[in-house]
Amino acid sequence: MSDNIVRAKDLGMAGCHTCGQVVRLMEKKHCVCPRCGSDVHYRKNNSITRAWALLISAFIMYIPANTEPIMYTTSLGQQGSDTIMSGVIYFLSHGDWPLALVIFSASVLVPIAKMITIAYILIMVQRGSARRQAENTRLYILAELMGKWSMVDVFVVALLAALIQLGTLTTIEPGPAGMAFASMVILTMFAAMALDPKLIWDQTE
Repeated sequence: MSDNIVRAKDLGMAGCHTCGQVVRLMEKKHCVCPRCGSDVHYRKNNSITRAWALLISAFIMYIPANTEPIMYTTSLGQQGSDTIMSGVIYFLSHGDWPLALVIFSASVLVPIAKMITIAYILIMVQRGSARRQAENTRLYILAELMGKWSMVDVFVVALLAALIQLGTLTTIEPGPAGMAFASMVILTMFAAMALDPKLIWDQTE
């Protein structure tokens, strides 16, 4: 461990994962937080294993989320279906590139970027790398912040399905990609929550 880096763990202290209260553990493996009553550990139990399991599940759900129809439309008796990318292409072909850019970024680019970021941090932690620890911590914070912007498509489809129900004229129904997409986003958020960012600073001695 570098002489100019002192961890709370080196001082026998740990932060509560629930409320953030700093608790002195010393030689104990865990104790109860005096503020909220939650168990306090130096590090989250099985953090890397749980994060990998959730992240791999999210990668699997990313495939049907982008290949299956996200909504079915019926207009004047004609039925059709749209995937996320077909919607992006539709808006581009009609000159609505700002809307196409928002949908592509929120529904395609941001989710895969977040998953790759978490995977990269997990690999660096497992390798015990002491390089770019501050940058990796910022990447983790950014990955957590990106999560809430990934549900744009799900919200849009839900609103359209609720508002546009005109009988035989026009109807919109959600497709299987909506459930896959929501599952992917939730799994990715849980993966980020399962990963203990303090592990970034636990380099191999």
